[in-house]
Amino acid sequence: MMLGNGKEEFHPARPCLPRGRALLLADDEKDLEYFIALLAHMAYSVRACTKYQEAEGCLAHEPFDFIVVSPAFEAQPLELTLKRSRYTPVVVLTRCLAMNCCVAAMQLGAADYLEKSLSPMEFEHLITTHCQAKAW
Repeated sequence: MMLGNGKEEFHPARPCLPRGRALLLADDEKDLEYFIALLAHMAYSVRACTKYQEAEGCLAHEPFDFIVVSPAFEAQPLELTLKRSRYTPVVVLTRCLAMNCCVAAMQLGAADYLEKSLSPMEFEHLITTHCQAKAW
C-alpha cells in the first residue's frame, strides 16, 4: 500500500519463532485444516488430533498454552486438561450453540464456548485474548 508521500507502508513480518503451543482436537478434517492454517499464520506450534486417545497422549506428555476443542471432544479433554493444568485455557467451538452443553462446558472449566464460523480475525482475537489472560 502506498502512503501519501509515495513511500510504501511497512508491515513487519510475523515472528519466525513459535508464539506458543496449541493443541487442536477436531473431528472434521476441514475444520482441522482451517484452524491449523490460522494458528500457523499466527506463529503457533500446533499439535492436531482427530481421536481422543491421541489428544490424551499429547496432554500427558506435552505442555500447551491453550487448547481448541471441536464438538465430539467436549467433556473428556476439558476434564483431562483441568487435571493436568487448571490454568490452560480450553476453547470449545461448536456448530450449534446449546445452552445445556455451554453450561456443562463452562462448569468443567472451559474458557470460552463459541459457535463455529469464526472469521480469521475473530479467531485470532479469541486466541490472543485467552493467551494474554493466562499470562496474568
